[in-house]
Amino acid sequence: MNLQKTKRKQLRIKYGIAFALLLLIEVIIALYVHDSFIRPYVGDMLVVILVYSFTRIFIPEKCRLLPLYVFLFAAGVEVLQYFKLVHILGLEDNRFLRIVLGSVFDIKDIACYGVGCLLLEAFERIKGRSML
Repeated sequence: MNLQKTKRKQLRIKYGIAFALLLLIEVIIALYVHDSFIRPYVGDMLVVILVYSFTRIFIPEKCRLLPLYVFLFAAGVEVLQYFKLVHILGLEDNRFLRIVLGSVFDIKDIACYGVGCLLLEAFERIKGRSML
């Protein structure tokens, strides 16, 4: 029982570190990268991995469908952008929330979220095999 708690704690720490590093990378991309590939595509792909890492801090045990849930969450946020949620809530002057929630719908963003979640699924499968 104690070994299981220790393993969960170690996983939480690993995912916490991954989250912090990914958050730092995302902030650097947002502030300093103004290109036509890294910021719009890699940044969107990394954001689902960021959300996944954050979630795994609280749910360190394997959750088989977590990459799918993260994709559905990200796609849902993107759909809310289509319906101009930031404008409806009157947040267009709040730069931070406008960046976090997004303000422009783009189907390519959903494709990037899909790629990121497929990478997560591949990671989970490879990690699962190495544990056997």
